Amino acid sequence: MDGRQILERAAASVGVLGLVAVLPFYVSSGLAAPLWAIILLLLLWAALAVCAVRWFTRRPWVVLVLPVVAVVVWLLALTLGEQLLGWQA
Repeated sequence: MDGRQILERAAASVGVLGLVAVLPFYVSSGLAAPLWAIILLLLLWAALAVCAVRWFTRRPWVVLVLPVVAVVVWLLALTLGEQLLGWQA
């Protein structure tokens, strides 16, 4: 393995670890969101995790962005749910 491949694997590994770090936030959404929203959020997280596994070697730099996407979606979902749908903690 050359230096570029090692760097790409490291980037993809950080992305996967980032997704794992975001999972507790998705699970704890039940404190503010209804069950249907939690299910949708967890399905989205699972889809991101599947993408991370599939893209680990093919698109390692995209995997690095997936946790950022997961955080942004989670924040938007809970914020908009609270403001527009009346979700409360």
